[in-house]
Amino acid sequence: MKKLPELLMPAGNLEKLKFAYAYGADACYAGVPAYSLRARENEFKIDSIAESIEYAHKLGKKIYLTNNIIPHNRKIEGYLRALDQMVELKPDAFIMSDIGMIYLTKQRYPDIEIHLSVQANVVNWASAKYWHEIVGVKRIILSRELAITEIAEIHEKVPTLEIEAFVHGAICMAYSGRCLLSNYFNHRDANQGICTNACRWEYKTIQKVNPDFGEKQYYDLDVPDEPYTPLPNDIEYYIEQVNRPGELNLIDEDEYGTYIMNAKDLCAIEHLQEMADAGVCSFKVEGRSKSIYYVQQVARAYRMAIDALYTDKVKEMAQKGLKEVYAHSNRGFTTGFLLRNPKEYGQNYEYGESEYSTHAYLGVVREYNKEKKMALVAPKNRFEVGTLIEWIHPEWGVKSMMLNQMFDQKFNPVSVVHGGTKPVWIPCEYELNEFCMLRQPLIELPVIQD
Repeated sequence: MKKLPELLMPAGNLEKLKFAYAYGADACYAGVPAYSLRARENEFKIDSIAESIEYAHKLGKKIYLTNNIIPHNRKIEGYLRALDQMVELKPDAFIMSDIGMIYLTKQRYPDIEIHLSVQANVVNWASAKYWHEIVGVKRIILSRELAITEIAEIHEKVPTLEIEAFVHGAICMAYSGRCLLSNYFNHRDANQGICTNACRWEYKTIQKVNPDFGEKQYYDLDVPDEPYTPLPNDIEYYIEQVNRPGELNLIDEDEYGTYIMNAKDLCAIEHLQEMADAGVCSFKVEGRSKSIYYVQQVARAYRMAIDALYTDKVKEMAQKGLKEVYAHSNRGFTTGFLLRNPKEYGQNYEYGESEYSTHAYLGVVREYNKEKKMALVAPKNRFEVGTLIEWIHPEWGVKSMMLNQMFDQKFNPVSVVHGGTKPVWIPCEYELNEFCMLRQPLIELPVIQD
């Protein structure tokens, strides 16, 4: 049987890393403090990085450290000091993007394994060949803008190169993440790891009018559901973020809308076989800033789909996994550029927050009392007695039951709990562990957009 591709999950902290491995990840990637592109959300410090590497290796799993910022001169010395610390911990590889930092790293540690970050924007076989054969990177995380057919050609031209590709998660509206919006609006540079996701915000459209007499005036434009008509060349238009009234930003617009875009989320779970056949050896999931619920849902879904590759159950398990990924919040799913240019179908013009979800995340199990057959659950959202609930276990999957009773920690009956409050005891016949979660079914599945 052919070797299955790696399932590579995000780890924003040690807890998320543990859940990712529990639910089937072969490897995780974690950010080097201050030097990864999720520096603002990264909870790792040197001690927790060391603990994570030790934990992963005890399980026989891999862990890659991300230090993929594009540093200015003032950051190089600190970058190299951090690198020296991280190398001593013996991670399985470093994910890097800046050619100068790769050069200095190779000078200091010639045998270190380097994976080229998606930030390097590799979209053709010539670039891949250069990075692999001349620079010496072992693996390249290809740009999200590539079709499966293009990936296959890169693999054919550079067969000894390991190819990693994103299969799930948020998509940046800029070319593989090289965005200036956050820097422009908030002076937080995405390429330095502190993106504010300005492309996701809700904006008003403002028209500037020059009256014959008096001061300039600004008017809101609110004409939903009308056919597109070109904007007059002699009028200026602005967008205004709803939470920042008075801060107007000049825009241009054509038949495709404004150039502030909010992409749907990537979901390639139905196309893993084609990607594996194209030479992808590692399926990467985005989401270091997402919750442990997201991590376990996506890891479990893609684990069942990957395990079915090269079998007659590949489509069946992909469909089963697809239902599971809809159980976490998302902006609607698209296959991105993997099949074709998604054009307007890859964008969500209605809202920037994640809203679609077939299930609500209720809580995580902190303890299970085998004698009393009760689970201590830390609530993450509101739920009440009389609700149909589902337990999620890393080994036996999902089992449902009616929630008939709950008790506080002194075993007094309670009928309602709210997210963030003290844990509650819930009677449960199923034997649970510290990686089990609780959710509530909500709605039927929406349609995925290719």
